[in-house]
Amino acid sequence: MTATVTQSERIASVPEDPGQEWAGVSGPIHPVPSPGGAPGARRAGRHRLWLRRYVLSLGALDGAGFMLAALGARGLGYPKPELVVAGIRLPYVMAALGVAILWVAVLASAGAYDRRAVGSGPDEYRHLFNGAIRFLAVFALIEVALRTEVSRAVVVATVPAGLVLCLLIHHQGRRWLVRARSRGRYRERLILVGRERESVSFLRHLQLAGSAGLEVVGVFTGASGPWAVALPDGIEMIATRDQLFERLRSGAADSVAVVDTGALGGEGLRDLGWALEGLGVDVMVAPEATDVVGPRLAVRPVGGLPLLHVEEPRFTGAGRMVKDVVERTLAAVCLLLAAPVMGAIALAIKLASPGPVLFRQTRVGREGRNFTMFKFRSMRVDAERALAEVSHLNESDGLLFKVRRDPRITAVGRWMRRFSIDEIPQLYNVVRGDMSVVGPRPPLPSEVERYAAHVRRRLLVKPGITGLWQVNGRSDLSWEDSVRLDLHYVDNWSPTGDLVILLRTLGAVVRGRGAY
Repeated sequence: MTATVTQSERIASVPEDPGQEWAGVSGPIHPVPSPGGAPGARRAGRHRLWLRRYVLSLGALDGAGFMLAALGARGLGYPKPELVVAGIRLPYVMAALGVAILWVAVLASAGAYDRRAVGSGPDEYRHLFNGAIRFLAVFALIEVALRTEVSRAVVVATVPAGLVLCLLIHHQGRRWLVRARSRGRYRERLILVGRERESVSFLRHLQLAGSAGLEVVGVFTGASGPWAVALPDGIEMIATRDQLFERLRSGAADSVAVVDTGALGGEGLRDLGWALEGLGVDVMVAPEATDVVGPRLAVRPVGGLPLLHVEEPRFTGAGRMVKDVVERTLAAVCLLLAAPVMGAIALAIKLASPGPVLFRQTRVGREGRNFTMFKFRSMRVDAERALAEVSHLNESDGLLFKVRRDPRITAVGRWMRRFSIDEIPQLYNVVRGDMSVVGPRPPLPSEVERYAAHVRRRLLVKPGITGLWQVNGRSDLSWEDSVRLDLHYVDNWSPTGDLVILLRTLGAVVRGRGAY
């Protein structure tokens, strides 16, 4: 016999501990009103109205894109104007419309329109790929059950074309969303719960991930006294748990992110979830194993307790081997295609200043092995010897040497650096196996000598022509942020992540932000 526990009974079971007080009263937590009567829920619903419209727009465009692909593929193997489904003749256009609706429904079942996925980039694209695979399985079952007469050539052409169109639609939608969020629109209001150190770290992460659309409006640390660092403008310091719950109940935030459970103490996270039932406020918990994401994380229940299992990083194996083969092949093809352009660049360098076309420099690769890195020369020939003359201009806060307006750079060199053209010869390093297309920044031996122990993890993989540092600010990044991004890549590498970095690199190169 199974006992049914109501929400009121569950909340009333919270110990009557003054340290667990919520909602401004002593004793047990009071039942939260139903969503229909909760003012916070109504405010959260209105605030997220844009999200529902955005998702509906994506679904309509995905359906239209798939139908366009189906109509375009018709000529490949189905010239008839009608389609027979279960013995019933349907106009091909009507059949294509029905299949397009099925396509959108399957994508929705795969999570492509989940509000936690839309606009996220890699996760959103992964859901689209999973949806396309599900659609093939569902369509095969329907084809057998209803005895349709569709040419396999049409299906084989339609599904990949429809997937590509949907990827482009979601990519353009994400770009539109990022631009809107940069202007302060369509943001998720967030309250942080965590001690000072963890909260500051989370705020730094959000600064680098502006496209996430999260706007911190308050912080609750569970400790009395001022912070060692000043909070940015617009962020409220919430002093007590009562005030925290009052802010959430009044609709001041759409989500609460627990970045450190120590701020709540004991079973505070469980009590927080119970207290927010019916308010339409999301509760997010950041794993305290920072910079661990993706397939390395899995929730495994042990004795009724959910444990976050962290898989060991993989630096060898079939995946790494495929990455190496694909990148070397891609680099060789790009070198052949870029040969005429490289010849023109070499001529421009020769005409601009005397000296060699290529700049050779010793860098440190995987497992600390030195190699010679090639670049188009962008500075004067005596740039290395003149380093002491410009050392006082260094703008870096770490081991790197960075000068925004380095007088040693030639006019042609400044243009090449603006669009990263000087790095094209590094494709030869990729073909040789010294570098990868995507990886950490290749360091100098003098930098490696001063590495802290944890920073040496960058040397576990090959350095790359591009990487997270390239698409998140390039030379504008601080030393700490550059190291953090490289270590994040080393520990959480995935083929999908490499593909996303390559796509983002194109945008970073075109914009030229942080290139000097």
